[in-house]
Amino acid sequence: MSKWRCKICGYTYDEDKEGLLFSELPDDWVCPVCGAGKNSFFLESQQMKDEVSVVIPTIVEDMHKLSPMALSALFSNLARGCEKQYKEKEAELFSEISRFYALAAPRAQDDEVSSLTHMVSDDLETFYPALRQMAGQHGDRGTLRICTWGEKVTNMLYSLLERYQKEGDAFLKNTEVWVCSVCGFIYVGDKAPELCPVCKVPSWKFDKIERGL
Repeated sequence: MSKWRCKICGYTYDEDKEGLLFSELPDDWVCPVCGAGKNSFFLESQQMKDEVSVVIPTIVEDMHKLSPMALSALFSNLARGCEKQYKEKEAELFSEISRFYALAAPRAQDDEVSSLTHMVSDDLETFYPALRQMAGQHGDRGTLRICTWGEKVTNMLYSLLERYQKEGDAFLKNTEVWVCSVCGFIYVGDKAPELCPVCKVPSWKFDKIERGL
């Protein structure tokens, strides 16, 4: 029997205790703590893959290739990281840059879920490993923490997008969408979780997303 761990919240599915193989769980089974899909679990005994070696100058040189909205999201995350370290001046500067790029971003022409899923996958496979490597080389613990939280939040988003692709609008019918105001974790359910699975803040730190008609 094996143990499977959720890479978002850390919940462990113990096949021995549950009496059912993880592979035999239905495809729509989700983590009982954070709501992530089965694809967000990994074998505890499985060795994590070595991170992809990235040439640091490449990511710097490619910064100009990022869209205005991607840059806005990047600086927004940096602002949140500074907030957690009580660096208010730096946080405001990053927020100002984020707002600038958000205003400069053109209206999206392709809003298909599959396209968004592909971009999120690219973040997980390329951007975060590169950013983590750069932060490690410079001893930037703040950015490393951003990577830790950001990857968990992005993994959850990827899981939700995959579920939406499979279930369509029925996935969000008769339920609510909540977003943690601290780390950006997204939760789908009738009420916000008591504690954020990523940053551990209480439920009152979650904002309910009001949906239009």
